Amino acid sequence: MVFGKKAKNPRTKAVKRPAQQRVSGRDWGRFRLGVVGAFFCVVWFALWCRAFYVQIYRGPEFAAKATRQHLAPELVTGRRGSILDRNGQVLARSVASKSVFVRPVEIANPAEAARLLASALDMPLSTVRSKIQERRRFTWIARKISDRAAVTIKEARMSGIYLSTDYSRAYPNRQLAGRLLGFVGMDDQGLEGIELTQDEQLMGQDSKYVVQRDAAGRRLYLNGPERDPSIDGLDVRLTLDAQIQFFAEEALAEAVTSFEASWGGALMVDVESGDILAWAEYPPFNPNAYNRYSPSQWRNRIAADALEMGSTIKPFLVASALEEGKITPDSLYYCENGRWQLHNVRIKDTHKNEWLPVEKILRYSSNIGSAKIGLDLGAATYYSYLTRLGFGEKTGMPVRGEAYGILRPAKRWQEVDLANAAFGQGFSATMLQLAQAYVCLANGGVRKPLRVLADSPAHGSSERVFSEKTASTVLSMLRGVVEEDGTGRAARIPGISVGGKTGTAQKASPQGGYGDKYTGSFVGLIPAESPRYVLMVVVDEPVKNHYGSVIAAPAFRQIAMRSMAYMGTLPDTGEGTAFAGVEEPVVNKVVPGVSEIRRDVSRTALADDSTVPDVRGKSLRWAVEAFARKGIIPTLQGEGLFVKKQSPQPGTPWSKNGSQKYILWLSERS
Repeated sequence: MVFGKKAKNPRTKAVKRPAQQRVSGRDWGRFRLGVVGAFFCVVWFALWCRAFYVQIYRGPEFAAKATRQHLAPELVTGRRGSILDRNGQVLARSVASKSVFVRPVEIANPAEAARLLASALDMPLSTVRSKIQERRRFTWIARKISDRAAVTIKEARMSGIYLSTDYSRAYPNRQLAGRLLGFVGMDDQGLEGIELTQDEQLMGQDSKYVVQRDAAGRRLYLNGPERDPSIDGLDVRLTLDAQIQFFAEEALAEAVTSFEASWGGALMVDVESGDILAWAEYPPFNPNAYNRYSPSQWRNRIAADALEMGSTIKPFLVASALEEGKITPDSLYYCENGRWQLHNVRIKDTHKNEWLPVEKILRYSSNIGSAKIGLDLGAATYYSYLTRLGFGEKTGMPVRGEAYGILRPAKRWQEVDLANAAFGQGFSATMLQLAQAYVCLANGGVRKPLRVLADSPAHGSSERVFSEKTASTVLSMLRGVVEEDGTGRAARIPGISVGGKTGTAQKASPQGGYGDKYTGSFVGLIPAESPRYVLMVVVDEPVKNHYGSVIAAPAFRQIAMRSMAYMGTLPDTGEGTAFAGVEEPVVNKVVPGVSEIRRDVSRTALADDSTVPDVRGKSLRWAVEAFARKGIIPTLQGEGLFVKKQSPQPGTPWSKNGSQKYILWLSERS
């Protein structure tokens, strides 16, 4: 221990040290403040630079990406227009359906997606897997799928799998006027018939618009999926009457099957307007399942096939000769007892006749008498009238593949060619051409173009071919063919005067000359004196019988009777309807798959219209009108103009859902 030295005071040192630290602390604080300020300045500058880079330099690029992510283009196809008959009955319509497609790059689990689609669509798993693995932006999986499959896929909510709305074409009456209507393909484009020729009018337009979508890619609609009705296609209205069309197809079915023919066709035309009311063919064609038919079965033979029409041509020969003053109705021709040799060709008649006036040449359908009239008329003159009637040129109907027919120039005709052409052989025509020629006679000698599109003008112009006197004279002769002892007796309708002409034409053989196949036909005018309708029936290649008077005239009568009853113009008469020696078809065979089509008819109400009336013992006209008041056209079975039995029984309540079938059995006496 050292004494005398003053010990250091620790308190004194403690007091001095904090003072030094406070001085140095104030300097460090400024430094830190400066550093922090500088840091924030750098950050602020960097943010401004980043904002400039994002908003200005790359702003348009990022805006476009945002738009692609949050907005999606929507392609909407307009609904295809409907095809209607003259009364608004729908013959063809478009029905919404779903199709499924994938975006393979968006699918998170390809294996699970393939299993889902294969199961829902009943497709092979390998097929679906191969489509998903294509790694494309868009791939169709299936078009126009079932509603059940669409619901299954929608409820799965798998990424990359989408449903779109397509339209399927439906023909509610199945094969009714099937070949005339045609059909559409998978992309809703017309491929045949009216669907093809009127495709531009029927086809809906495509429309694009943009919708918002959320982060999951789901489209957001304010009021449901937007749709502009103005993009839909326009409807096409035909001149056909669906009910008369049904009558024609049903009668053809009976004629073709009864005589084991290969084909049958029928046309019914309104003389005043030229409107085609029925365009029927059998065997039928169902456009709902067009891919089950071969392309040859799509063929519209009424327009596309040119046939030798046989004796149905003779009225135009007689009219031409009358117009030229070469003959009168009483001019006599020697018919050679049914056999005549002209050069190296033998012309035959079915009956042995000697001298016949022109009127009976037409009534008995004498080929020899017609040939001699043709020789007197001359090739050039006869050819001129045939061309003015429209033979050898198209009628202009809106169907694909209409034929010109075959009509060689007159300068190439020999005497034998002229004789053959006089009774309808040696040249060919379509049913449309022949119907148009008969409309000319029925219209007082003025040629009038036919029409099947109700909202479009007819193709061609009117032209007078025969004088009114000539046309009236020939119509009177045609009435004798049916009403007297002519070949068309099986076409008679009690209470209505009917004129017409039968035809039986031998068909050309592929080996040359004529073979053993025939075409039987009948063309009728209702009524005979001032025709309102022309109805033509052709039965091709029948086996059991080939005469038009036997196979076509009864079918004409069946169609005409039911059509007149339907339109309320069938007279209330009690005359018999059977003809000796003529086998007539029964009005009861329904064309497979063709439904009865009903039409409302405004008439005076029945006393008690809540139940089925008692029409037993009543005339066919009265009965049909009674049912028509309820908008029902009954099925007719048997022959005659009186009802002997009915189903359902009188007093039965009317069917509310239209499922009940109403049948009337006919007899010849009340």
